[in-house]
Amino acid sequence: MYIVVDERLSVATEYVAGFGEQGVSALSLRTDEFQAWLGSTASDDLEAVQGFVLGEHEERIGFATNIRSLTHAPIIALNESRSLEQTLDLFTAGIDDVVRRPVHIREILARAAAIRRRANRSEGQLVPAQDKAGRLTVYANGRDPEIDGQSLMLPRRERHILEYFARNRGRQLSRLQIFNAVYSAHDSDVEESVVEGHISKLRKKLRMKLGYDPIEAKRLAGYTFIG
Repeated sequence: MYIVVDERLSVATEYVAGFGEQGVSALSLRTDEFQAWLGSTASDDLEAVQGFVLGEHEERIGFATNIRSLTHAPIIALNESRSLEQTLDLFTAGIDDVVRRPVHIREILARAAAIRRRANRSEGQLVPAQDKAGRLTVYANGRDPEIDGQSLMLPRRERHILEYFARNRGRQLSRLQIFNAVYSAHDSDVEESVVEGHISKLRKKLRMKLGYDPIEAKRLAGYTFIG
């Protein structure tokens, strides 16, 4: 899920809709809502955030500092005009990238994926993520996973769930956490229980190809990707 912070309703709506067209959930917040949201959101739920998009407003440098103290998710700032001084201030504050509007959502997604790849390399992590046997490879850029070098085509929700599992290998994830990772808060017509159907279909496909289930399920507790 991406978080879009912008005072202009039309801009925020435009970007949330654009993320939706790419099969990615997004939530828009006004500046006066964002700080409260950031302070009240559990750390596990923050882990589900794939990136922050900050429109022009006076408080975004402070927002960037607060975001970075809680999560390593990419932070991308949107500028309306070219200003070297403003850009340098944003980078100094911890913002990862600065782009000028208008910009296509696909470019934002590509920039966020590049930021994550650089961060993963600097931390010595495997990119892309693989299971213990090296048979299952999960990408974080929207590309279908591979098993034994062959692409496994998945519906976007199942692919997003698998990517979320891979990013949280070994951690027990609740149904609500997984739901928040793949659906936005605006999807009020979607029941939380739909996640179980997606996971069931995903596990069946993985079992058929791998010969075992890489996702461990515990009644009432949640799911763990064991790879």
